[in-house]
Parts: sequence; structure tokens; C-alpha cells
Amino acid sequence: MKKLFVGNLPYSANEAEVQGFFEGAGITIDNVTVMRDRFTGQARGFGFVEINDDGAAQRAVDACNGKELMGRALVVNEARPMTPREGGGGGGPRRRQY
Repeated sequence: MKKLFVGNLPYSANEAEVQGFFEGAGITIDNVTVMRDRFTGQARGFGFVEINDDGAAQRAVDACNGKELMGRALVVNEARPMTPREGGGGGGPRRRQY
């Protein structure tokens, strides 16, 4: 199973529209996820598609990268594994400066 990153998505695009875009290019995808803001539910402008066949995944990159969906040229490439983030912004007690 290959996971592809889909960037520069229109903020109004939903999973069905992304799936339809790939199907219009002749690519059958197994799963679509449009990433959304945790608090507002608004799309964040990127997502991921999963394709069971490695050859079809490469064809999807070749056929869809740079093509327009709702007026925006998409970026489609193989997703990189998520890396741990530095920091985290948590924090312990704060001291007042006088």
C-alpha cells in the first residue's frame, strides 16, 4: 500500500472531490483523507490518498502532479514518514519577572 501526499488542495475540497479527481485520471484509490483543523474542522489544504498497487501509485503521481483541481495546481508525491517534532510548547511552571 502506497500513501501519497496531495498538497495545495483547495480549502473547499472534500474527500469525494479528491477521489473524483483521481478517478477522472483513471486511478482507483483505496482511501482519501483531507486533513482538517482539529478545532474548526476547516480543511488545511492538504491530504493523503492510499493506493494498493505500487504501479498505480506511480501513475497517479505522473498523471496528477501539477494538474488543477478547482483552480489550484496540486502537488502529488509519495508521502514521507512522519518524523517526531522537536519541542512541543508544553511547559512547566512559569516564573514572574519583577
